[in-house]
Amino acid sequence: MPDDLTRMTLQVKRAEAAADRVLALSLEPAWGHLPAYQPGAHVEVSLPDGTTRAYSLIDWEGDADAPAAYHLGVLLEADSTGGSAHMHTLKTGDQVSIGAPKNSFALNDGNAPALLIAGGIGVTPLISMAAALQAKGAAYRFIYAARSPAAMAFRGELEARHGKALVLHFDDQAGGPPDLATLMQDAAPGTHLYVCGPRPMIESAREAALGAGFPADRIHFELFEKTAPREGDQPFEVEVASTGQVFTIPPGKSIIEVLEAEGIDLMYDCQRGDCGICQTEVLEGEPDHRDVVLSQAERDGGKMMQICVSRAKSARLKLDL
Repeated sequence: MPDDLTRMTLQVKRAEAAADRVLALSLEPAWGHLPAYQPGAHVEVSLPDGTTRAYSLIDWEGDADAPAAYHLGVLLEADSTGGSAHMHTLKTGDQVSIGAPKNSFALNDGNAPALLIAGGIGVTPLISMAAALQAKGAAYRFIYAARSPAAMAFRGELEARHGKALVLHFDDQAGGPPDLATLMQDAAPGTHLYVCGPRPMIESAREAALGAGFPADRIHFELFEKTAPREGDQPFEVEVASTGQVFTIPPGKSIIEVLEAEGIDLMYDCQRGDCGICQTEVLEGEPDHRDVVLSQAERDGGKMMQICVSRAKSARLKLDL
């Protein structure tokens, strides 16, 4: 199970529009010091209904070792179920409860060149990475894509800070998304790739990088969405190999949710299908993969799955649990 997080109550110092449907928030402690964090980290914000939502921390000033405030960028989702809608009601002086920073999208500690590719609000963790790379003099390219100029958050500040290292891409002007295959082919030897944004961008970038010869351990990504139930989802059974117990997974519930409710202890973190911590061996049955962790070859092999988001095409899965 994930570690229990120590909750902190912070106060909204600033809440202002950063682009169409994007709110920039700065949160400060009423007293004491904020925990340090590394580029790529996020915090989990408590919502009024008792659930939490994860938001990446933005480090503009290179002060993540001793932050005076936590900075977030929140997109108002068109189909928000309460998370982003609540966040967009926050105003100066409001209080917010958050957990300590966590990081499943860490920046490589070395001085290898980096290619940063952001899609929409997925730019937030990459802002911190770009600032850290710039501070230590490492080579980097920062590709930032958005649907239109009006939808691009933090554009002016990024242009001022990163100059020629920053390439802005607008889908409405270019007639589509960036040419990811060319970006990978043009990358310097030894480059680490960092991608954050919607699922299609991550999947396309990963396949393009593998096709260009990137080793898998130099491809890093974080998904900025949760897998939603799909029309036509059916219940299926999961057999726990170690005990023989069989559980039914209904539509709208994940394997993790059902098994945890039955008292089975599991390892997981993101619950979006992008960190790989819940990866489990499939002993029998056919998974319905909905993650962004596995390559197409691994999906076709059918031997592993991410139980936080993936389901089953067969009536039953037997899992190595």
